[in-house]
Amino acid sequence: MTTVGLIALVAMVLVALASAVIGSLGVRMARSTSDFFVASRTVGTVANAGAISGEYLSAASFLGIAGLILREGVDALWYPVGYTAGYLALVLFVAAPLRRSGAYTVPDFAEFRLRSGALRRVCAVFVVLIGWLYVLPQLQGAGLTVTTVTGLPSWTGATVAAFVVVATVVLGGMRSITFVQAFQYWLKLTALLLPAIIALAFFFGDQRSFGEDAPPQFPKDTTVDIRTDVVLQVEVPVAFTATGVVDGVTVHDDPLRWETGRHTVAAEAQLVFPAGAAVPVVAGAPVENSTWISPFPQGREHGLLATYSLILALFLGTMGLPHVLVRFYTNPDGRTARRSAVFVLALLGGFYLAVTLLGALSRLYTPQLLVSGETDAAVLLLPSAILGSGWAGALLGGLVAAGAWAAFLSTSSGLVVSVAGVLSTDIFGSSRVRDFRLSAVIAGAVPLALALAVTRLDFSEAVALVFALAASTFCPLLVLGIWWRGLTAIGGIAGVMVGGLTSAGAVAVSLSGYGGDGWLGVLLYRPALATVPAAFLTMIVVSRLTARQRPLDADQVLLRLHAPERLGLSRDRLDDRQQRPVL
Repeated sequence: MTTVGLIALVAMVLVALASAVIGSLGVRMARSTSDFFVASRTVGTVANAGAISGEYLSAASFLGIAGLILREGVDALWYPVGYTAGYLALVLFVAAPLRRSGAYTVPDFAEFRLRSGALRRVCAVFVVLIGWLYVLPQLQGAGLTVTTVTGLPSWTGATVAAFVVVATVVLGGMRSITFVQAFQYWLKLTALLLPAIIALAFFFGDQRSFGEDAPPQFPKDTTVDIRTDVVLQVEVPVAFTATGVVDGVTVHDDPLRWETGRHTVAAEAQLVFPAGAAVPVVAGAPVENSTWISPFPQGREHGLLATYSLILALFLGTMGLPHVLVRFYTNPDGRTARRSAVFVLALLGGFYLAVTLLGALSRLYTPQLLVSGETDAAVLLLPSAILGSGWAGALLGGLVAAGAWAAFLSTSSGLVVSVAGVLSTDIFGSSRVRDFRLSAVIAGAVPLALALAVTRLDFSEAVALVFALAASTFCPLLVLGIWWRGLTAIGGIAGVMVGGLTSAGAVAVSLSGYGGDGWLGVLLYRPALATVPAAFLTMIVVSRLTARQRPLDADQVLLRLHAPERLGLSRDRLDDRQQRPVL
């Protein structure tokens, strides 16, 4: 193992140990079921905002966005915009009323609002599904980080991350991970801001430019290891040396020359490019720098349609993420919940500015990732690409690896808590801490098995699919449940099922390769533009048809959701559970 890898490994171990030590503070304070589920609703604005930001900024944010910007250019900027703007929807429509409902989970809110055990069970299934699908890229990101910086097998990173997350949740629940996630946010921000500042200083010193009407160039002699089969687009002829199967021919340290067009490279091949050579780019991504910095470049069909659908999924999907929603139950009142959401906007904005800058600079300093297709590793490799493999590059790389590790742990912790809460209360039918702990083990074990068995997608792409599912299910239920008295339980069930099944089915068809390249293929891969309106329309129409089954206390419930809490109308459902001792 190299010095860079050893320092990075030590840094990741220190993050795990620090998380365990900070989490132990919550263990000593966790004395009731309410502590485990919602930290007894005692989390203040700043602490909760830090914890929300910590768990929200996942592998997709820390690694995936920079990788997408490296590959896609300005078209990828909608990801950080959408992730941040999603909190506007939370502030405007959901945060305070949801806090006043007094529920532990989304299924709990659904039953409280519509008096339906069936709707609660349907919501429970989708909470678990969304949670597991979201944990999956976090664990795979941990595996990628360990492999990239240390050379160890990816399964070691995924397994260790899952163990640390489950242990933290099992020992201290929500109160424990609140402290941990707040610490991890500030670590992640530091791990991005410092290399961003250093990289920007080098950029101004190099006087490099993104506006050239040519592909990026290798800044020095570069060896690229190909781990999966890739198809590369060449715009400028390039000479290099290769070992492996290239364009269907087996070569061994042979000089080759690629002319303009597409070329194939099989897994396990190794390509060596001289300094100044034009960079072949994975097919489908912009090749020339001038195209990379232009929105919707020529040849990218239906780009506007895909962007609109992506924006809708990210903007509305945030309010449907169960691990984010449960955070607003931990505030002492609705005003604090709103303030937390507003403060989160500032924290997310600073984080995404740093990520965007790193993604753009990676095109200049780590262009080899455009050849291998492993653009998610851009943030991890940028420090050594700028500072070299000496102590300076190794220390900065260790800091980035520690920040990436914190990203996986913090998001996974929040997801495991939300899934474990639903498994415990809705599957096992128990609110005892003992059953919550068993549920936490299950909540972490299933996505770990998937992470070891499923082929990895780009992190931001994978999370965007989860956002589309959340936007098509819980967003309509929460918005209509909070703001429309006419919603019925049957309408809620129908809408959640239509939105969930159509969005999940569309993505499954697309990933199976049956979508095609036309507008239908775009909607299958980015289904929110069709599935979110379908879910809303289904809930409204079915609720109208079943208007007689509207809960008799709908007006009173809405009053409790929207009335100022000082009037004493809010419904506190924690009552005896707040005082229930840990078993």
